[in-house]
Amino acid sequence: MEQAALKSAPDEPQRRPHPDLVYGINEVPPLPQTLFAALQHMLAMFVAIITPPLIIANALGLPADDTRYIVSMSLVMSGIASFIQTRRFGPIGSGLLSVQGTSFNFLGPIIASGLALKQAAMPTDDLLGTLFGTMLVAALTMVVLSRFLHLVSRVITPLVTGIVVLLIGLTLIKVGLISMGGGYGALADGSFASHGNLFLSLLVLGLIVLLQRSHNPWLRLSAIMIAMLVGYGVALLMGKVQAPTFEGPLLMIPQPLRYGLGFDWQLFVPLAIIFVVTALEAIGDMTATSDVSGEPVSGPLYMSRIKGGVLADGCNSMLAAIFSTFPMSTFSQNNGVIQLTGMASRHVGLFIAAMLALLGLFPAVASLVQQIPEPVLGGATIVMFGTIAAAGVRIISREELDRRALMILAVSLAMGLGVAQVPEVLQHLPELAKSVFSYGVATGGLTAIILNLLLPKRLPAGTR
Repeated sequence: MEQAALKSAPDEPQRRPHPDLVYGINEVPPLPQTLFAALQHMLAMFVAIITPPLIIANALGLPADDTRYIVSMSLVMSGIASFIQTRRFGPIGSGLLSVQGTSFNFLGPIIASGLALKQAAMPTDDLLGTLFGTMLVAALTMVVLSRFLHLVSRVITPLVTGIVVLLIGLTLIKVGLISMGGGYGALADGSFASHGNLFLSLLVLGLIVLLQRSHNPWLRLSAIMIAMLVGYGVALLMGKVQAPTFEGPLLMIPQPLRYGLGFDWQLFVPLAIIFVVTALEAIGDMTATSDVSGEPVSGPLYMSRIKGGVLADGCNSMLAAIFSTFPMSTFSQNNGVIQLTGMASRHVGLFIAAMLALLGLFPAVASLVQQIPEPVLGGATIVMFGTIAAAGVRIISREELDRRALMILAVSLAMGLGVAQVPEVLQHLPELAKSVFSYGVATGGLTAIILNLLLPKRLPAGTR
């Protein structure tokens, strides 16, 4: 996600095909190979798609029907978003095998805002309408940003982006630990961190670590899925979950504006900041996709794809809000599948999109997912959130950590984590400011942006 990636070169560079690439982006593989590759992509992203809506629904205590609908729409919208991103319609989309799903980046502000609205006795439909309406408006940030990527790189550097991504991961660790202990419901009924809950969560966590150490690349790609299936089976034997049953309609029909639309300024500001960072993450993901697909990573064609991809991210997130689910972002783990299969064909992306959308249309799938015990979910999410934090460290490491960079990093982390742990420090601020800055990601991100603009790029000679 380096700044150089945002600058277009005067001449289109020669493509550098990946040595293991079998099918390029515009080639059409045989149907059996296409289906096999599409299935591998879907398995690599399925858990990551369903987890954010499950975590939010569990944290807010949403009714079963609402949870089922939101999870179903997450799958449907991931399919539609992947289709738009891969197929490309005019300026919208990257035209690469760049798939999309629900993003973890927004969990902290959404959960915090939802709990505050719930505490204020707001009805569930109004609460959800406010969340989705605010997301719809905030997603415009990414749409506008896509037209000015060449300017944004001067303000939002890899250092700033890395700090925000690191803060996202670190502030989500608490959410993961609560799930490991049994969730918010267990906190209320006194069963939190029981031996059974900790056993299940640590079993899933341990299996993921072991499978990631495997020499088999397919096991590594499917580690989270396999670990959660084993955890679900053990929970079934322990009596912590009932055998899957489903009663209801065969198909889940998408309903635009199911919960109406509202707006909350206190949620808008942190969401807008995170949309900016998500856009820059998307640039990194799509640059990697271009590289493993043997496509240029600089020049006019590359810049066109990057702008179209970020624009698609914003438009797809707006569409997701209209159909009552959470923001979409590009998935980086699918680049590993491209490398393993040697298939970068956009044709595969169309099959991935169809598989995801079809799964979402069958509410029995969402009903089954809904029964995953919180400790099983927690064992998997704690790894995912740690991975997000590690990704932030990796982005920061691309910068030279001189005195200036270390000062920005230190102050931003201190402010972001500080207000997240001790929100009472903001109690005498105006209500709007208090609500905005109580999100550690917003406070740390704004601090990083301001310091990056104010501190001189180079210290005067002789100051070391």
